[in-house]
Amino acid sequence: MKKLALILLVTAVAGTGVYFFLEQGSGDNGDLYIIEASRGDIEVSVTAYGVVRPRNRLEIKPPFAGRIEDILVSEGDTVEAGEVMAWMSSQDRAALLDIARSRGEDEVARWSDVYRRAPIVAHLSGFVIRRGAEPGQSVSSGEAVIVMADELILRAQVDETDIGKIRTGYPASIRLDAYPGRPFRGEIEHIAYESETVSNVVVYNVDIRPLDEFELMRSGMSAEVEITLNRSDDTVYLPLSAIRGGREPFVIVNKGNSLTERRPVETGITDGINVEITSGLTEGEKVVYDASGYIPDRRAERARSRGGLPGMGGN
Repeated sequence: MKKLALILLVTAVAGTGVYFFLEQGSGDNGDLYIIEASRGDIEVSVTAYGVVRPRNRLEIKPPFAGRIEDILVSEGDTVEAGEVMAWMSSQDRAALLDIARSRGEDEVARWSDVYRRAPIVAHLSGFVIRRGAEPGQSVSSGEAVIVMADELILRAQVDETDIGKIRTGYPASIRLDAYPGRPFRGEIEHIAYESETVSNVVVYNVDIRPLDEFELMRSGMSAEVEITLNRSDDTVYLPLSAIRGGREPFVIVNKGNSLTERRPVETGITDGINVEITSGLTEGEKVVYDASGYIPDRRAERARSRGGLPGMGGN
């Protein structure tokens, strides 16, 4: 079996590293890849799951038992505080009008004017999320005729291991299970001070206010939310697996003609897949690395070299 030949060519001046010849051969090590340093955005985030709910949910109940005479609103309608949403009769008025109807419309009109019906009004400005009664239906004083909400928010449950990383005002991306292909923006509005235990896991409720209008959002919908902790835009980055050296990170730069260079770099944030390169490497430079288990994308050029390189776990 032909072995990989790594021949020390020259020790370069300080700061440039050491150059090596790479001769393609065969061996039992994993495939090596050559990938270019790319430029783009890196985002560090926390993923959580939650449910759409009203910020303030208000059940509108009648002041007394009776019969609904008319409903003026439907689900989804916007109403202002003080606006009449329904009319109802007390039990006594409903019975009196039923007797009057047996005597003709003139009698109904007379008693309707003498014994006025009662309005059901909105106690806040918002919209109707449930219409719980219809005209002619008898209701009790404890029964919700209309349910209102002032605004829909997302309440997500964040693991205690992540809650310390989150602050109010952080941006978030919301994806509803019902509409997975239509994400919209949100913002952390409130972080609960008291925890809950769900399936033996300690979590905290986090309220997220939508920043984009999304007319298809409904109370009770399940959603996935990605909370942005850190972000670096238009930066040079590499796959995390291309970085070697631990506390003193370096990469193996492909100089062409089978020539490589061990070059120290400084790294920034990482999303667990890619890592920001703050210095030591420029966009378009090619790096050789062991891609065992890595599925290359269109940015990667497969070298199909066998064997190892210094600092890359080879022989």
